[in-house]
Amino acid sequence: MTDHQLAELHRLREEALQGGGEARVARQHALGKWTARERIAHLLDEGSFQEMGMFVKHQISDFGMDKKRFAGDAVVTGFGTIGGRQVAVYAQDFTVLGGTFSEMHARKIVALQDLALEAGVPIIGLMDSGGARIQEGIRGLAGYGAMFSRNVLSSGVIPQISVMMGPSAGGSVYAPALTDFVIMVKDTSYMFLTGPDVVEAVTGEKVSTNELGGAMIHNTRSGVAHFLAEDEAAALSLVRRLLHYLPQNNSEDPPYLSAQDPPDRRDPALLGIVPAAEDQAYDIKEVIQAVVDRDSFLEVQPYFARNAVVGFARLDGHVVGIVANQPAHLAGVLDIDASDKIAHFIRVCDAFNIPLVTLVDTPGFMPGVNQEHGGVIRHGAKIIYAYVEATVPKVSVILRKAMGGAYIAMSSREMRSDLALAWPSAEIAVMGAEGAVRILHRRDLEQAEDRSRLEAEFAEKYRRAFFNPYVAAELGYVDDVIDPRETRPRLIAALAFLRTKVQQNPPKKHGLMPV
Repeated sequence: MTDHQLAELHRLREEALQGGGEARVARQHALGKWTARERIAHLLDEGSFQEMGMFVKHQISDFGMDKKRFAGDAVVTGFGTIGGRQVAVYAQDFTVLGGTFSEMHARKIVALQDLALEAGVPIIGLMDSGGARIQEGIRGLAGYGAMFSRNVLSSGVIPQISVMMGPSAGGSVYAPALTDFVIMVKDTSYMFLTGPDVVEAVTGEKVSTNELGGAMIHNTRSGVAHFLAEDEAAALSLVRRLLHYLPQNNSEDPPYLSAQDPPDRRDPALLGIVPAAEDQAYDIKEVIQAVVDRDSFLEVQPYFARNAVVGFARLDGHVVGIVANQPAHLAGVLDIDASDKIAHFIRVCDAFNIPLVTLVDTPGFMPGVNQEHGGVIRHGAKIIYAYVEATVPKVSVILRKAMGGAYIAMSSREMRSDLALAWPSAEIAVMGAEGAVRILHRRDLEQAEDRSRLEAEFAEKYRRAFFNPYVAAELGYVDDVIDPRETRPRLIAALAFLRTKVQQNPPKKHGLMPV
């Protein structure tokens, strides 16, 4: 190899490393955003990144594009390590043609997706793109299709994480929507199919970019995002933390960490967490924190459907998925959004061999015209479908209310759960006492001179009959009634026993989950 050849190699490499040039890099920094390469450097272990496709350029000469050819074509792709674990990563480069999506841009990402699937490693996308490159027409659109196909084929096989670090509009939004987790950066990231100008032209509605598709909207209202990060550093830190709970692929178990928390720890605070009054709220997160390994709980979608709590944690060092009702918000009722949130999380855990622990305290499904017309039946059925389909170990603990269809849906024994436990405060019934009495004793109440007194008497009788776990335990629907302080050691023991569980579903191409 000649000196000239080496010099040419270094010149071309240096050119590629410059992205869109100093001016565009300065503009990116002025917006509080890192460049694609800076993001990769912050995400991966130092010195581990191996780049692919550095010299790729677009092949379009129309519309003046022959004068706008940049090495890499607005995306940096390659592989490296996070905490010593292999990962694939791509980062769109907004300093090059606004990070727009093109035929060659797509080819680089698709090649990486194929390699990640073949190698069985997680793939992380750092999104910052102005959308499809208009000058390329169908070439870019076909590239989206190729990318989406890989998203779908990789789903449930390798973890796919999308980090929204800038704009994502039009067809671009479906790439993150097809992945397992979406992280958005507050104030600098947004996603929408059509921008504010188009919305106003078509519907007459005036809306800002953040109001239409900003990070807060997708974390609190739409449920598209799973995490909200204050800045880019926090977003990339979230990726690293999330990977602590996920395996490399669906043929491996999630990573084990040696526990620093005694497995037999009995927390006396659990005795007083559930209030004596059945209509009084409490925070289910206090129960979760008292039961799982200390500081191990990572909540998923904390701002969306807050009447349900889902997230990853550890019990004696082993990863578990937590699904819980939240009495502190809407009394822990199940509604359309909570159903979607729970069902998605169950399926993620099942795909990646993560046992499920369900903490139950719900008065039922949300009543109302809006819920019924919005399809709460269909959405609620997603929870049932997800639990029944899941073959990972499943253990439930009924803390207080488990009413009607919600009792069934929330990992009851009939949902193929392995073990059902209950606290002495558990209340398992078809419905609440007042509602039941008005149906069962309607005629007596209509004829009563003192209706309120009689209704109270009937309600108390109903509570004595059903508002305890012992009838269910007598019939075998609850495996044991336990001292709340025993919850942690009992769960750890149960999951240790179930670690070798093998369960298979009937052979089929795929089921028809209600969507």
